[in-house]
Amino acid sequence: MDKQITTVRLQSQPITVENFKPYGQLITASDDGKAYDQGDAQLDLANGIPRFYIMRLNQKGLKFHRITRHSQCTQCLGSLEGKSWLIAVASPNQAEYPDLDQLNAFQVPGNCFIKLEVGTWHAGPYFTQEFIDFYNLELSDTNVVDHFTYDFRATQMLEFEIS
Repeated sequence: MDKQITTVRLQSQPITVENFKPYGQLITASDDGKAYDQGDAQLDLANGIPRFYIMRLNQKGLKFHRITRHSQCTQCLGSLEGKSWLIAVASPNQAEYPDLDQLNAFQVPGNCFIKLEVGTWHAGPYFTQEFIDFYNLELSDTNVVDHFTYDFRATQMLEFEIS
């Protein structure tokens, strides 16, 4: 007998500096010449060669069953052309799986970017447009040596849909 997959609705919320703090930083525009401070992205890229690139993603719906974390670096993501997008995140940890009680989804406007703390679980970006180009700052080998993924469908028969 096949087991039934349960779809859990994950209500997204507008991102703010305060509500995103457990997962990383929301970075917004600042005046030119402002001195470096805690409002700037607090990066951890010491474990390799930083890689800053434009990543084109095609629309793949708003459902996910896999979530990933990187334990060797922070990661920054932002859309080009001012396009809004969604991301699901769970609190940083080095465990084999994320804490479901800390799983949240955020609406990220196209005029800012996010910095994920080391170990923050994340699924996305998600969006409804055909495609969006994102800038991505991580290490050059993040997706090869620092890409731990947990599969909710394989382990718990769960998937999530962001609304």
